[in-house]
Amino acid sequence: MKKIFVFALALLSYHTIKAQDSHVILISVDGLRPEFYKDASWSMVNLRQAMENGAYADGVTGVFPSVTYPSHTTMISGVKPIKHGVYYNTPAEPLGVTGKWNWSYENIKVPTIFSLAKAKGLKTASIFWPVSVGGPATYNIPEYWYLPDTKGGVRNMIKALRENASPQGFYEELEQNAVGRLDEVDFDGDYLSIDENLARMSSYVIRKYKPSFLAVHLVAVDHFEHEQGRDGDKVRAAVAGADSRIKTILEAIDKAGIKDNTTVIVTGDHGFVDIHTSISPNTLLTTAGLYDPAYKENWKAYFHASGGSSFLHLKNKNDQKTLDQVKQLLSKLPAAQRHMFEIKDRAALDEVGADPNAVLALAPNQGFTFGNDAVGNLLRPASGGTHGFFPDFKEIQTGFVVFGKGIKKGVVVPEMGLTDIAPLISNLLQLDLRDTEGSLFPGLLIK
Repeated sequence: MKKIFVFALALLSYHTIKAQDSHVILISVDGLRPEFYKDASWSMVNLRQAMENGAYADGVTGVFPSVTYPSHTTMISGVKPIKHGVYYNTPAEPLGVTGKWNWSYENIKVPTIFSLAKAKGLKTASIFWPVSVGGPATYNIPEYWYLPDTKGGVRNMIKALRENASPQGFYEELEQNAVGRLDEVDFDGDYLSIDENLARMSSYVIRKYKPSFLAVHLVAVDHFEHEQGRDGDKVRAAVAGADSRIKTILEAIDKAGIKDNTTVIVTGDHGFVDIHTSISPNTLLTTAGLYDPAYKENWKAYFHASGGSSFLHLKNKNDQKTLDQVKQLLSKLPAAQRHMFEIKDRAALDEVGADPNAVLALAPNQGFTFGNDAVGNLLRPASGGTHGFFPDFKEIQTGFVVFGKGIKKGVVVPEMGLTDIAPLISNLLQLDLRDTEGSLFPGLLIK
């Protein structure tokens, strides 16, 4: 019996050492679209060179709504929002929008790559990853900011990062050794330097600590796609900038001496759609007396907008009378307006794995988006681009490129899902990821 115990202990030690010799770097380029690396005109030179030695997907199907926080949580858990618990970027707030986002890791209801790696004793790092405040990463700079005070102040991200980084003093360590002293404007999405700073932070962590798993969220591409839509000079500059940031991280892997043992995944959370019109369905509820902007506590129904989608919440989830009233309001719209969107009932939401608290959702056609306004016109002009749409068409798909240790060269996956990323990472790091809704594609791996 003693020999068996010693053998088992040695085997466990062997696998732990073997896992610690492996590294996975997950780079999320918010708003990444497959054409950015498939079409040379987008100038992702470094990523295109790297993917020649690895594999890529023609398209990655996301979650509903196809927005940042639910999508990034799916990437590291392998399950859809209905299971992992992060349903939107921002919580539904019928009593008034506060500006809060779903920042806290405690919102996640399932194991993640971070928690499983921690349980196995592996070092991990999280740089500006969504839903990571208080998370289990060994080294953590969460995506987080303090909201303006009621006296007309401005948001404060520097203070929020300094006080919520882990371990204590980690943010100051990065300022001293990686990026220099930063001001609030250095985290302003209007400047490409935000991604440059996040890449430098990641590179320092890779060289200094050599984590088994590092996840970083680059944000500038998304920012400028919102401003200009699917194409524009700022969008192209941001895409080229993200490519340069990827190269910064790849060089850090090489400098750290871990290139041969590292797998790099470059992916995104959603695609983008050009928009021209915004729909405000809460105006219908106000007119019908189901929502009162002046006395919000009396609400019966509320549409929560999430980019290119809107989810109906009832004060009493079992209030069939109010639900029927809302359906009538929608059905009585003029045909031209009614054809701007589709109604997704609870069965459709269950199938796609969306918020279990919503009784139905509105999914618009391309060109349309939603807003939370409860007064004014139902339709109003919009510009630029957005996401959040039902994930059933090509333009809303994101991308996926993987290369490095264990990856077979030249594989092209016609279509995969965001749920498929976590199983791959789990396999590469020998983690025990169970109950995933994703698939591990053996064809991506070297036998």
